[in-house]
Amino acid sequence: MAVLDLPPPFQLVTLREVGDAFTHAGNIASREGAGTLVHVGRFDLAEFALVLEPDEPLRKARLALFAGMAALADALAGIAPPEKPISFDWPDAIRVDGGLIGGGRLGWPAGAGEDEVPQWLVFGAMIRTVAMGEAEPGLRPLGSALEQEGFEDLESGHLVERFARHFMRSTDVWQERGFGEISKDYLARLPPQMGVRRDLDENGDLLVRGLLSRGLERRSLTDALATVSWLDPTTRGPRM
Repeated sequence: MAVLDLPPPFQLVTLREVGDAFTHAGNIASREGAGTLVHVGRFDLAEFALVLEPDEPLRKARLALFAGMAALADALAGIAPPEKPISFDWPDAIRVDGGLIGGGRLGWPAGAGEDEVPQWLVFGAMIRTVAMGEAEPGLRPLGSALEQEGFEDLESGHLVERFARHFMRSTDVWQERGFGEISKDYLARLPPQMGVRRDLDENGDLLVRGLLSRGLERRSLTDALATVSWLDPTTRGPRM
């Protein structure tokens, strides 16, 4: 199987097609430690999961989701056709030109308290590169794949390599300038919504304010992460 060109301190664990990167990363996180990147070698999906070791309580450590999502979008943008928009559905889904292609997810040890520093986090991602065994694209307009959107480089390993480099950049920016810079990158990819301002709270909740009113809507990140919005529980791949 191909060996990915990952920068230090990443260490690669490769699974066969039947593997589950997110589950496997969670199983080995405490043993293998930060920087372990689990990659599943598949033709139709780019599937991987990265082990992290946060130094903040869980309620703030969950912000790592947004750094991962921003890095994933930047990795895709680098190989996207010109003018092809890449956007998020808060908090975890990613779209290309409106078509759902996958997203990210976040895991942590069972029983970890909100005010405790978790031993590990896992950021997992899955991107549909090729639609396999599906109906014609026009019959399922909500889902898409990189091939259908005109991407030429469909090699999953190449996308993972790009993600690793962009994630390193995101973490450097976070450490040097604070989470506000990551928040800006993430929020810029939410679809425009007239008459509102959106922000991320210090615990990752989405705050939606009306520009002409004093109303404030808070959307809980913890509640949202209880279900992976983009994942089809039957196929175990991105929804179509």
